[in-house]
Amino acid sequence: MAERDFYEILGVPRTADQDEIQRAYRKLARTYHPDVNKAPDAEDRFKEVSEAYEVLSDPGTRRRYDAFGPDFRRVPEGVDPAAYARARAGAGAGAGPGWAGPGPAWARGPGGQEVHFTTGEGFEGIDLEDLLGGVFGRRRRGATGRGWGPVPGADQEAELPLTVEEAYRGGRRTITIPGPGGGRTLQVNIPPGVTDGQRIRLAGQGGAGSDGASAGDLYLIARIADHPRYRLEGRDIHVRLPLTPSEAALGATVAVDTPGGEAKVKVPPGTSSGRRLRLRGQGMPNARGRPGDLLAEVRIMVPPTLGDEERRLYEQLARISAFNPRSPS
Repeated sequence: MAERDFYEILGVPRTADQDEIQRAYRKLARTYHPDVNKAPDAEDRFKEVSEAYEVLSDPGTRRRYDAFGPDFRRVPEGVDPAAYARARAGAGAGAGPGWAGPGPAWARGPGGQEVHFTTGEGFEGIDLEDLLGGVFGRRRRGATGRGWGPVPGADQEAELPLTVEEAYRGGRRTITIPGPGGGRTLQVNIPPGVTDGQRIRLAGQGGAGSDGASAGDLYLIARIADHPRYRLEGRDIHVRLPLTPSEAALGATVAVDTPGGEAKVKVPPGTSSGRRLRLRGQGMPNARGRPGDLLAEVRIMVPPTLGDEERRLYEQLARISAFNPRSPS
């Protein structure tokens, strides 16, 4: 991927905290995800945003990026950033777009011009030939230069959109993760009762390691879409329960739909609109503990039109009933 500045890609300052970085990533990922954006450059932008987030969301990787810029994956552990900058400048490697990070490597001057550090001091403990030959030489010669040893791949994150029903039941899902050289198709086991924001770990499916090092992990973050019938609060499921006036006044046992199928709700006599009836354990499943509850909120509905007999009976009820819902209690 092009060596654009990762902070610039996400549109955040270099002082941004992790929450700012995550918010920026989510906004851009939704904008450029190939499933929703069909623009010709959307996939490339999505890859660019994903790579920037992968690097800046990990504090350790971010520190290396701030110190070594585009070479952060190639520079071995233990190299002093200041000495590295001097070595890089001395090798004439500053012909690229420049590194504007807070570290000393490959900085820019006050007017934006590139500033090269002088060489000749401070290289104790660094094999300059290795450093230059391994990093800059590799760029010049391709992948045939000497490497720096195995570097584990970085962990990655991606969002996994789910319906309420999919989150309730769980199951196996095929997903495609965009990446260099085309997307990867993966099979994912979704646990029943996954909640919004829960992370599903796919070991070894993250960023590739170098020189035989292990790959990072891929974390899928569940994002449960809004539903016209169900509202989730953690593992509790909220639904509306329409009742007739007689069911509310006399009490009844009625059916209510849930993501797991039909459930029966016992309505006590004298139930008014707004009352919540709780069905314990009928919410989202929980493999590690107590399941959530189903909370049915009563809404009393009246017929939009009345037949002759219905009207007569309602009029009779109105004459004999002393109930006044507007009187102070």
